[in-house]
Amino acid sequence: MLEKVELEEKELSNYRSVVSDEAINEIEELAEPLQDARVVHVNATAFGGGVAEMLQTLVPLMRDAGLDAEWRVIEGADEFFEVTKACHNGLQGMDVEFTEEMKEIWRRYNERNADAFSGDYDFIVIHDPQPAGMRRYHEAGNEDAHWMWRCHIDTSEPNPEFWDFFAPYINEYEAGIFTMEQYVGPNVDFDELAIITPTIDPLAAKNAAMSLGKANDIVCDFDLEIARPIVTQVSRFDPWKDPLGVIDAYKIVKEDVPELQLALVGSMASDDPEGWYYLDKTIRHAGEDFDIHILHNYHGVGAVEVGAFQTASDVIVQKSVREGFGLTVTEGLWKGKPVVGGDTGGITLQIVDGETGFLVDSVEECAERIRYLLENPGEAEEMGEAGRERVRKNFLSTRHLADYLGLFNRLAAA
Repeated sequence: MLEKVELEEKELSNYRSVVSDEAINEIEELAEPLQDARVVHVNATAFGGGVAEMLQTLVPLMRDAGLDAEWRVIEGADEFFEVTKACHNGLQGMDVEFTEEMKEIWRRYNERNADAFSGDYDFIVIHDPQPAGMRRYHEAGNEDAHWMWRCHIDTSEPNPEFWDFFAPYINEYEAGIFTMEQYVGPNVDFDELAIITPTIDPLAAKNAAMSLGKANDIVCDFDLEIARPIVTQVSRFDPWKDPLGVIDAYKIVKEDVPELQLALVGSMASDDPEGWYYLDKTIRHAGEDFDIHILHNYHGVGAVEVGAFQTASDVIVQKSVREGFGLTVTEGLWKGKPVVGGDTGGITLQIVDGETGFLVDSVEECAERIRYLLENPGEAEEMGEAGRERVRKNFLSTRHLADYLGLFNRLAAA
């Protein structure tokens, strides 16, 4: 049996302090026909990255709404996760090798996990490319179960060799769930296509209200100086997140703002073996500049600390060159901070250019916008306030829950 992730209980009623009564009432109405429905989410890791963070809230809220929901994680060795990282990159368009040996490793682990997967579920949600073969290889269970493939990455312009391999597996799912309609790759056909944007939990430790004083104290523990401006990017150490470009932009701004500090804050996930390599590359690129602070969970940076950095920073950056959504943008906006983000993918759903932050296409433009926000703190504050309200209306976990419940009802009715 696949490993079950143990989760803390969450109560939907607690979210009334953040969202409208109408939003909670809608969820209760959508959940009524789904009482006791058995739901399982399957992904590659219980820690690190936005998918795991979302499931930590989504699954308990489904339970509180009356569904019998759980979350299970597939098993895999380094050889498997090295292949799936290449798949992640290839499906987003990177020119990387995809050998027959790599394909066989992916098939072998998917077959093994499908054999270990059991349970009489009504709704099965498989997340991302790692376990995408589960539908084909799984033979037992409820024949009437509704299978969904949830894609969290941008597959609009995939490397054809990777897409040609994955498309037949993806087409076996009844429903496909994507962040944006344009992310749907070529030659796939679902009975139901759902567009569901990711969300953050406003009551989670990372996003709960924190006083500026407490945030400053935490940030000071990592040797930053609160009296000096701080720019922060929170993300995995990954070429798509472009931490090297962030460092280059910071260096340009520092010529005019010599007191500037940069924090690159990430987490090392178990399904991302490339992360350690790119962390080393990032450290080398930073050189001997001791105003660049590169931190991750092995330094004791957890959810509370990430929230503190976002709260204490003057500007949040997410200079991605490809991005499925970018929950760190959502988090930054929720803290009332303007965000400078790459003009790509799901970031464009969140940043209204010139209103909640700025969208940028280059290192130079990123530096220019950071400098502008540092020089115009009043306008930066107004942007941050507008960004927080945009998140409240569109990108909180209650809306995520409602979207899934709506999809389940449509599939059940069909």
